[in-house]
Amino acid sequence: MADTLYLKIDKNVQVKNKQVHLKDIAVLSCASKSIENKVKTLRLPTEIMKGPGRYVFDIIDVIETIEKEFPSLEINNLGEADFIITVEKPEKLPEILSLGKTAAVCILSFFGAAFSIMAFNNDIGVTTLFSQLYETFTGKKSNGFTILELSYSIGVGLGILIFFHHFAKKKGGTDPTPLEVEMRTYEDEIDTTIIESGNRNERQC
Repeated sequence: MADTLYLKIDKNVQVKNKQVHLKDIAVLSCASKSIENKVKTLRLPTEIMKGPGRYVFDIIDVIETIEKEFPSLEINNLGEADFIITVEKPEKLPEILSLGKTAAVCILSFFGAAFSIMAFNNDIGVTTLFSQLYETFTGKKSNGFTILELSYSIGVGLGILIFFHHFAKKKGGTDPTPLEVEMRTYEDEIDTTIIESGNRNERQC
């Protein structure tokens, strides 16, 4: 009875150089550990990889690489049929530049979010509404700094913190935040688009 090799590859795998071994991109399991260890050392043909970037591969490429060395081995794919290998840039930014980049992103995000909130409030006339409510219930003119503005300001900040689930991990929670979900969805859509574009280009060749 032939041995069975199980392999699982994620949709997007990151590597540090163009010499890719199967152990770098796949989770492998076989009853025969000697076969499993030998398969892990096999190199994937990476002629299309010219430098840092994203490259689309087919599971057939992996299976053919294994069958050249183990023609009688039964292969069971438990992962993706098409996947991306991302070759990372070897150079690394100095720590000071990395910190500066992070600080710049934080500053832009802060002022961008502040501008969006102010534009929204101005668009719907929150200040006018609060003035009218204050005058209706108290009979006095609002000076723009009342309990309504204070409560609204605090509520917006708390609402953002609670909505984005920032306190979950402090309580031992493992659920992803809405922002993490959106980022993951965005990454999946990018990977799917790259794979579909790569397959379309192969069919046209």
